[in-house]
Amino acid sequence: MLPKVLVGCPTAWMKEYCLDDYAQIVKSLTYPNYDILVVDNSPNNDYYNKIKNKGLPVIKDKYFEGVKDRIIHSRNLLRDYMLENNYDYFFSLEQDVVPPKDVIERLLKHNKNIISGVYFNFKIISNERKPTPMLWGKIDEKGNLQYLEEEKIFSPQLLKIAACGLGCVLIHRNILEKIKFRYEKESGFDDVWFSKDARDNNLEIYADTSIRCLHITLREGKWKDIKR
Repeated sequence: MLPKVLVGCPTAWMKEYCLDDYAQIVKSLTYPNYDILVVDNSPNNDYYNKIKNKGLPVIKDKYFEGVKDRIIHSRNLLRDYMLENNYDYFFSLEQDVVPPKDVIERLLKHNKNIISGVYFNFKIISNERKPTPMLWGKIDEKGNLQYLEEEKIFSPQLLKIAACGLGCVLIHRNILEKIKFRYEKESGFDDVWFSKDARDNNLEIYADTSIRCLHITLREGKWKDIKR
């Protein structure tokens, strides 16, 4: 019996620019045993109705003023739904991340409880706007997360890492039975705290650097624009 996977993410009205892309992506994944669920935390029903009109299963969440509160609450709704409906894995796929169509199969084959693909955000480094991976390889002596080294990112391999984003990560139910999504005031989003809670529970985090995703928020949304 193939593992049962729930695919989804929190979302809101500001992600409408990539709604068509997301609907096409999640409907075209090649893994044969998955369901989709999106949680909308917009202040009204407009975006919720647009998601429904795209044929995507969606839950309307309450609206919180703070974006972190919105994301946490919605992601925990997904966690609860996944556990209550006996899914084996939650595939957290953010609305602006575009994975390969066979991403679930490729992540599952490693038989890891937490495993991420590769995607990038932008960060200002030495006054220059540079793409940075949502993968952190280690923690320095001051307790700060260090980005995974470039040579490791562009060398396809399975790596144990210190932390990952929640844009393209497969999480086993055993993990979510132990950990809820959360954040602490003035310090990072829920991805940072999820990884910390995993480390504190002696749970390992991995990345498959052969799974390279487009990120629609990058310039033209194209992987080719990521410079080595």
